[in-house]
Amino acid sequence: MASFVYSVMILFAMAHVIQSQGLQKGFYSGTCSKVENIVKSSVQKAFNKDSTVAPGLLRLHFHDCFVQGCEASVLISGASTERTAFANANLRGFEVIDDAKSQLEAACPGVVSCSDILALAARDAVVLTGGPSWSVELGRRDGRVPSASDVSNLPAPTDSVAVQRQKFSDKGLTDQDLVTLIGAHTIGRTACQFVQYRLFNFTATGNADPSISPSFLSQLQSLCPQNGDSSKRIPLDKDTENKFDVSYFKNVRDGNAVLESDQRLWGDSNTKSIVQNYAGTIRGLLGLRFDFEFPKSMVKMGAIGVQTGSQGQIRKICSQFN
Repeated sequence: MASFVYSVMILFAMAHVIQSQGLQKGFYSGTCSKVENIVKSSVQKAFNKDSTVAPGLLRLHFHDCFVQGCEASVLISGASTERTAFANANLRGFEVIDDAKSQLEAACPGVVSCSDILALAARDAVVLTGGPSWSVELGRRDGRVPSASDVSNLPAPTDSVAVQRQKFSDKGLTDQDLVTLIGAHTIGRTACQFVQYRLFNFTATGNADPSISPSFLSQLQSLCPQNGDSSKRIPLDKDTENKFDVSYFKNVRDGNAVLESDQRLWGDSNTKSIVQNYAGTIRGLLGLRFDFEFPKSMVKMGAIGVQTGSQGQIRKICSQFN
């Protein structure tokens, strides 16, 4: 009997240790209580100067989590780092993270990780564009090894639904998470280089991608001419590019998605039903539904491959290892 009780006590202690090393709300309540206010202030300041930084910060967190997990390796600068990979060429918002980190180091030296700053900044960026808020679980630690080769794990504009599904599934995310998280394309822009191939010679016979609605095709061809500037940036949501809403899903439904990978969501029965649920006809109800699901998927994504406890490090400067 005594040995049984002892075994139970050991198991309880182990469970407590595992829980204490995971992510949790209020992680910094006793060590850096102003962390959320400081990050929010940095994001707000940058947003006031340039509102387009909001989708940049959201994308920065996404690109971090899909490569080696949410451990801020995307912030490391230098040769052969994730930051230099082609898929990350247009990432932005680094200066916002650096600003928040410098303030946090002054207030709470060596306490708050860069990966937690990324997660908080992404949430604050969504809120500033009219999207939902949520409690961000904290306690991530920063990785020690960047990997440019693993950037291939990121979803690409040319990916079929099958490829997208596999990439999300590999991270423990469902089709519901896939459609919901890609709904972040309700804000932000992309370069013409990721769109032009759809507009003029998609089938190698001079035809455009047939999934694009005729009226929207002419708009896109005007925005991104065949021999035009491939670096020119255009809205991912043709109607409300600066507002976090369900307009993006209506665009997918109507053949008005800018990226091929986004439009493909309408061609798969499972992802199509999810898009339909968000797009629908009753704006208010649907906005609330997306606002309810997006935070849940962000929390799941924010826990991918995290390092906690004694793993990793707390960087002093986010762009370099200690």
